[in-house]
Amino acid sequence: MNYKNIRGSFLLTLSVILIIASEVLLSKTVIIDPGHGGKDKGAYWYGISEKTLTLDVAKKVETLLRSKGIKVLMTRKSDQYVSIQDRASIANNHSDAIFVSIHFNAHTNSSVKGIETFYLSSKGKKLASSIQSRLARRINTRNRGSKKYHYAVLRKTRGVAALVECGFISNRWEGNRCASNWYKEILAQEITDGITAYCNNN
Repeated sequence: MNYKNIRGSFLLTLSVILIIASEVLLSKTVIIDPGHGGKDKGAYWYGISEKTLTLDVAKKVETLLRSKGIKVLMTRKSDQYVSIQDRASIANNHSDAIFVSIHFNAHTNSSVKGIETFYLSSKGKKLASSIQSRLARRINTRNRGSKKYHYAVLRKTRGVAALVECGFISNRWEGNRCASNWYKEILAQEITDGITAYCNNN
């Protein structure tokens, strides 16, 4: 048995698989949706504004995805109001698009904390789970899991979609962390890894 030939064939096959996987990944369009904006302020606690945090994290995710050669579109790139219908339309205008909406949470009970990710479709569930598992693995907070919920932006988006709640700014400890640049960098890294892992596995 010629082990050199077997090894060579294996490496060639592996290279072909990696090339195909890369081409599939690069063919995807990822829509990053920074929640709220403009007159829609989102949550606001202890001087921390959700609409600002979502844009900060979204821009970091955009940069990371582009560095991987992935086509990325943002539903907003500044503090501007974009309707839910317009956000969904941006995704619906691109076949086979992946839509990820970024948010921060709030609750009247200031002790509530944690990260959770929402979906509506079966494919959205896989995307949400991919993102949630990476965030939960990296970040020391309550893992609130991935859940099915009929958010309007998920309902109106025809393709694969997920909505990430990156932490409770109504919790003073978690809110201060959410506002820090190091935390936003970690969020962006793990959201990016979750998206790319979903693309490669599907």
